[in-house]
Amino acid sequence: MNKSLKKAVIPVVASIGLSSVLFAVMPANTKSADQHKVQAMEETLPLGLPSLKESRTTESLAPGVTYTKIIRGVESEKDFFTVDVDFTETRKQAKDLATKLVSEGFSPRIERIADRAMDDKEKGPLGYLVRVGELQNQEATHELQQELSGMGYTGLRTVYTGEDGDQTTGPWVVNVLEVDPDSFSGSILPELGKDKVQGKEALTGMAGRNNALAGINGGYFVVGNKDGTPGDLAGISVIDGKMISEAVNGRSSLILPSASMDARIASVSSFQTAVSSDSAVREVDGLNRKPGLIRSCGGSGADTPTENPRHDTTCKDENELIHFTPDFGNQTEAGDGIEAVLSESGDVIELRKQLGGEIPRDGSVLAGTGEAAQWLEAHAQEGMKIQVKNEVTADGEPMPFEEAAGIINGGPQLLEEGKISINAAAEGFHWKENPEFYNRFGERRHPRTLAGIKADGTLLFVTVDGRAPGISIGASFEESARIMKSLGAVNALNLDGGGSTTMTVRDTLVTRPSDSTGERPIADAILLIP
Repeated sequence: MNKSLKKAVIPVVASIGLSSVLFAVMPANTKSADQHKVQAMEETLPLGLPSLKESRTTESLAPGVTYTKIIRGVESEKDFFTVDVDFTETRKQAKDLATKLVSEGFSPRIERIADRAMDDKEKGPLGYLVRVGELQNQEATHELQQELSGMGYTGLRTVYTGEDGDQTTGPWVVNVLEVDPDSFSGSILPELGKDKVQGKEALTGMAGRNNALAGINGGYFVVGNKDGTPGDLAGISVIDGKMISEAVNGRSSLILPSASMDARIASVSSFQTAVSSDSAVREVDGLNRKPGLIRSCGGSGADTPTENPRHDTTCKDENELIHFTPDFGNQTEAGDGIEAVLSESGDVIELRKQLGGEIPRDGSVLAGTGEAAQWLEAHAQEGMKIQVKNEVTADGEPMPFEEAAGIINGGPQLLEEGKISINAAAEGFHWKENPEFYNRFGERRHPRTLAGIKADGTLLFVTVDGRAPGISIGASFEESARIMKSLGAVNALNLDGGGSTTMTVRDTLVTRPSDSTGERPIADAILLIP
């Protein structure tokens, strides 16, 4: 159901004198109409009112693989740019802020944010948003933001109301790859940027060097050094039967099909242990990442502030045992601690008194900090043996992850058995300490990358362009779920979106990058290899 009454707007009278200029952007990577035949479809995407115009162009890329581009709707005359001044917990806080803004010559609005995550047990409004300005020009809105900033206001955002999640006319640009694993003679495989954890790479680069028929970006990952190792998958990654990164436990992931395993979307958790030849056992906290920093949390072992999934939060733990494999790169992360260098068979061949050493090509390294460093000193002396064991569960049941073609991290779940089921709270996309996060990440529209599975096992890989007023405004979690259901998926999940959202068809980027710098280097991708 379209949500046309999501917010109650409470106007506060005042005036502001900024001129308006029409905002327009020309689309990139468009094709002439005669390159593809526009096909009339009986059903349209459930975005906006049913009367909106929609066109679809479909191309067969190979037996069992089709690519469809969908363009729906037009830019709304009612949407505009505005400045978000603050998100408050109570209406009184919002009214007090609005009164202050009025006294300073502005015309604020208060918007009641009613929608909560589908699985949120709390009741009542999520909060109240205080906004200033109704402008058609993004540059003028930035000037307004700077004026407010100069007056001491912080945390300001310039936003486009068409991205709020309320009823609008669009437009939307949706790209769909449909893959029948039984008919497609090629492979559906995950790929690391530059073939290592620390090697972020644009999707066009990954697709090009693998001669991919098509591809999309994959899971969440660490972007900056303050949150860990840039390129570390913030969730599970399995490639070529090997675990590359541990799971954000309990979060939904995509299991790619193989000869012995069907495609599946499941709640995935991972468990790693180190077993010494003297029978001592210790949990391994993570794989191929900087010790002490756990992006999106969801680990174990006294992580702070939580062991539950919490998206875009970096949890911490001063006592960690991290397993580094050659997939990480040439050297481990530097720092204080102890490293045990292991041969391929697990023999301890060296005990180093500092982190940041070489990773043997046919071996691995266990790096310990705090109490974990003491464990290594006691149980990983040269001549001893350490076996690192990895286990994965899917929906609570043991899973032979080595038999999957790969596992890609994601979240939240969008569809389960044909029904919209968005586990945003359970998977860490909403938490009571910061209700604004869910509104920003899940209720507002963003570029999205989505994956789904039809009842017959056909895979759907979908992107929704966004952050481009007049071209494509993106989708909310609920809109993403409705898109996937309308395309025939019975199970679906959200993958990494925003500036990471990318799709290639052959050697062409068919999505519009939302980052001002262009296509974003990403950690991993899903490629169709002919």
